[in-house]
Amino acid sequence: MTDRTPLVIDTDPGIDDALAILLALASPEVDLRLVTTVHGNVELAQVTENALRVLHLAGRSDVPVAAGARSSLVHPQPERAGHVHGAAGLGGVELAPSPAAADPRPAVAALAELLLASPTPVTVAAIGPLTNIALLVAGYPEAAGRIGRLVVMGGSAGRGGNVTAAAEFNIWSDPEAAQVVLSSAVPTVLVGLDVTLPTVLTEEGIARFAGAGPVGRSAAAILQEYVDHARDAYGVAGVVVHDALALTEAIAPGTLGTVRRDVVVDTTAGPGRGQTLVDRRAVSRSSTAVEVAETVDSAAAVEFLVSRLARLDG
Repeated sequence: MTDRTPLVIDTDPGIDDALAILLALASPEVDLRLVTTVHGNVELAQVTENALRVLHLAGRSDVPVAAGARSSLVHPQPERAGHVHGAAGLGGVELAPSPAAADPRPAVAALAELLLASPTPVTVAAIGPLTNIALLVAGYPEAAGRIGRLVVMGGSAGRGGNVTAAAEFNIWSDPEAAQVVLSSAVPTVLVGLDVTLPTVLTEEGIARFAGAGPVGRSAAAILQEYVDHARDAYGVAGVVVHDALALTEAIAPGTLGTVRRDVVVDTTAGPGRGQTLVDRRAVSRSSTAVEVAETVDSAAAVEFLVSRLARLDG
């Protein structure tokens, strides 16, 4: 395809992050130009290594990986998510090391350089804490202004949180960064728990791409620990595909039904810290409003994911 959309993924792999990266690589509509890593599910060095290994698994070690923020902007992230993703972040599965090393540039500098050099708008999918994107907005405003579309996996409009009663993990990990990003004029889609929690990849779906070949088998193995977590945490028989759903919207705009809303992040130290306060009283006309995902065809989204992942093995 000659009109593929340039894509950057900012990520903290993470089981569902790994699935999202593989989905992007399986999608001809986008051209994955860069992966930037950020603290989150596990420590920065580990998530960077995980990103390199996932790209190598799919035969795409040519995609550069640049390491970014190792901690949040103001307050240290209270805890990681090794209990969900495994101590090393990929569900206890050890992928083969990549022959490629991480890009020597800091993630934010690499992202700014790509944005300023691109002749066409770039989609950025931010599926971890928003620290790198906040640093881009604050330090490289001209580059941030070149983002065609920022698709954020994070927050919740009406379903509460998944790490506290109020907060979703990515936003809770760095609320100050999230507030910087969600109050900026960067055109943003917020893909939160309202649409991710109903979107469940069943074990039957996993078996479909597991049977396609070695990449699918590895992806299925990585997901197994997440299946166990989803059963305990959400009472579902499968995987809640948070990050892959955000990538689906990045790849195929309009997959999710969105409404333009004003969003504020709670940055206080109280029990609401990290909550996304979404004003659903009216459609917003503000230049800093966010397109909040409110509806999803979960069956179609899961079919998109499963069929694409099966393609990675030919």
